[in-house]
Amino acid sequence: MAKHRIYTTSFASVYPHYVAKAEKKGRTKTEVDHIISWLTGYDEKGLQAQLEQQTDFENFFAEAPKPNPLRTLIKGVVCGVRVEDIEEPTMREIRYLDKLVDELARGKAMDRILPEM
Repeated sequence: MAKHRIYTTSFASVYPHYVAKAEKKGRTKTEVDHIISWLTGYDEKGLQAQLEQQTDFENFFAEAPKPNPLRTLIKGVVCGVRVEDIEEPTMREIRYLDKLVDELARGKAMDRILPEM
């Protein structure tokens, strides 16, 4: 079975769209970066390195320094699919990020977007 093309798409090519989506709704790049950091464990330097290296989505998530164990609490629908029902691990990680950015762009407060311990 062929991999979905998003796996080989560079994270850096999609990242500006996440930021633009948030900024269009009055949110900030810093908030997007915070979501990415919460989800993956990348700090600012690590995220910047991934962007500069044009790392693809598959490796971006595979190399994540500390995936947040609470990410499995993320629920909802992205692109007509329930994120909690996605079986393929990499696609589920991608959709977790999509869902969090969507919630940010909808105006939800950060403490309501990110599940807490």
